[in-house]
This record gives sequence, structure tokens and C-alpha cells, in this order.
Amino acid sequence: MKPYTLSARLSRFIGRAMHDYTMIDSGDRILVAVSGGVDSLVNAWVLKTWLKRAPVSYQCEAVYVDNSNWASVQDHQHPRDCIAQYMREFSIPFHILNGRMVAGEKPSCHRCSTNRRNQLFEFARDNGFNKIAFGHHKDDLVETFLLNIFYSGNISTMRPRQELFDGCLYLIRILSYLEKKDVKEIARGVGIEPAKNNCPLADHTRRDQIRDILEQIKKTVPDAKASIFSALGNVRDEYMLKQR
Repeated sequence: MKPYTLSARLSRFIGRAMHDYTMIDSGDRILVAVSGGVDSLVNAWVLKTWLKRAPVSYQCEAVYVDNSNWASVQDHQHPRDCIAQYMREFSIPFHILNGRMVAGEKPSCHRCSTNRRNQLFEFARDNGFNKIAFGHHKDDLVETFLLNIFYSGNISTMRPRQELFDGCLYLIRILSYLEKKDVKEIARGVGIEPAKNNCPLADHTRRDQIRDILEQIKKTVPDAKASIFSALGNVRDEYMLKQR
């Protein structure tokens, strides 16, 4: 890991997101969900580093859901080994959960995601964590918005701070105001090399399709992504379709 200090610009975006959505309170126990991807690793580094400057005190530990029973690992380092190495360097306690995918079961993004989320929720509950931190950023929020419009017929996205179970658990996304390029900039500065994605369904997902569509739109409307993100917090209910 290389010595690195967040730029004033990136610090401002992260700090503003935390402030706007009151993401972290004193005494929080935060469970950081890590997959081995660049977003989750940068998220873990930022949360640990932010402790040195935050006006509140909190604890954070990391967890990885290991689905290697169905996602084969060949010719490269297992994601859990890569993650464990970074968590040691970041001084973040690290936990590994065995995935619940059944060997021989047909892989499904929805099933995998649901199982993983349920395991994270259960682990947080059983171990006294009141918040789970995900590494989603601005691009993810915009893409999820478009995914839900195109494939689910609803207007929604991931919220920077989401309350669950009557306030017993909160999901937080401290990178919500950063773009993917910003996350990569931090990764380069810190020296983070993400683990190779061993998911058999990783190639050309629906999210990839949405990303391609957005890139095409940006060729004629350069500020499209920024405008869509702004629209997520600027909904004019009186002009939406509602039956009386």
C-alpha cells in the first residue's frame, strides 16, 4: 500500500455525502461489505482512513461472502486471499462467510444477490453491527435508476442511506457522490489492485447493457449522467402519472 492523501475535491464529495444523509454517528459499528472489486476495497480504505479526521468515533469490520463452491477459481488468486491481504494492510478485522449457493444449482444474479444480502443482514444482526457499508458510487445509482425503468417499470434507485427493519439496520453508501473515475483515482493512489472477478455471469450483464446505452447518450448529451443523478433528488410528483 502506497502513502496517499485524498484530494480536497474527493474529500469534499465524500464528506458532503456523509453530511447530507447523516451516514455515520458516534458509536456506530459498521460492517463493510467487500467483494474484492475496486469499489468495495476503496470503500473499506476510505472508511478506515476517515476515522482519523471524523468528528465522531466508530468501529468498522469487513466481511466477504465466499461463493467459490459454484464460481470456480482457476489460474489466479482467490478473491478472499486478495481481500484478506488488503484488510490486514488497512487494519480492518475481516470475516468470511460461506455462500449459500448450492453446488450444481444454475447460477442466477438475483438468487446470488438475495442470498448474499440475507447473509450480510443476519451477520450484522448477530454480531451487533447497526450499519452495513456498500461501495456503490454515483454511476451505480444512475445505472440502477435506468435498470429499474427499463426492466422493472418503476422509478427508484439505491439510496445513499437506507433504513431497514424499523431502524435496526441502515445501509450506507459513502461513495455516492463519487464517479467511477474518482474511485479508480483513489485506487491508483493507494495502490489497490482488485481481485479477478470469478463470477460465471460477469460478462455482459444487464448493467453492462445500461452502461453502454448511457455512454451512447453521453456522446450527444455530455452532462446526461449528472442530470440524471440530479433528477433523482428532484422529483416533481405533480407531473407523475397517478390514478385518482
